[in-house]
Amino acid sequence: MPTTPQVEIPGETPESAHPPATATATATAPAPANHNSTEVEMGGTQDATFQDAQGLELELVEPESEPPVKKNARFNFLDFLTSPVVEIVVGEGDKQTRRIKLPEEDVDAFGCFLQFQYTRDYTVPQPESSTDPAVGDGSEKLLRHARVYTLADKLGLPALKSLAHSKIHKVKSSPHAEHLYARYVYTNIPASDTTIRKPVASYWASHSHTLRHEIGDNFKKLCLEVPEFSFDVLTLILDRKEKQIPSDEIKGSARKRRRDL
Repeated sequence: MPTTPQVEIPGETPESAHPPATATATATAPAPANHNSTEVEMGGTQDATFQDAQGLELELVEPESEPPVKKNARFNFLDFLTSPVVEIVVGEGDKQTRRIKLPEEDVDAFGCFLQFQYTRDYTVPQPESSTDPAVGDGSEKLLRHARVYTLADKLGLPALKSLAHSKIHKVKSSPHAEHLYARYVYTNIPASDTTIRKPVASYWASHSHTLRHEIGDNFKKLCLEVPEFSFDVLTLILDRKEKQIPSDEIKGSARKRRRDL
């Protein structure tokens, strides 16, 4: 059986040299005639062993395969807020970049904002408890989309505002949900934003005669506590009523009171 080619290292005797490792592959070609060369031709298993410059045969060991990493079925962009963050401060003194704090903003809404930045879309987080009555009547979804809308308005993102507004109109709601949504809109969104206020007032102007029975005293509280809501709804009702009356009757519609002599 042919011996494994070896190379003498200057300054060392064969006895003092490091003993070669046990070969795990058989050479298929004889050693070259030039014994000063360290090259050795190996056969089909040459990727299993090789020789280094000192003539040592080294065995290549395949790394153990790692178990596949389980991917999260639904990535939550809100995790960005709790993950380790590296703060980058640019400049010195008065030229340093500033830190933005939003203590009054809703955390879930900001998570939707982050998702929109990456995907141009967002999904509201699912409520944790299915026993909450607000889950089934659409209250929670309406309010979460409304919070995204107000956040987008503050951040100056018209595309996100439009997206949130479109999602609001797709929610299947209830009288209770519409009551909470109307209160939120009229207490958190400025009067100048008719894009979202006007549909609310229009809805209540068309359905308040039945909705007031569904939500009971909450309708009275809403009208008294949020007078702008009451005025907008009443104005729409009167405008619709006015369109049904001929113009000549409107001008002479002053009530005539009987005067006793």
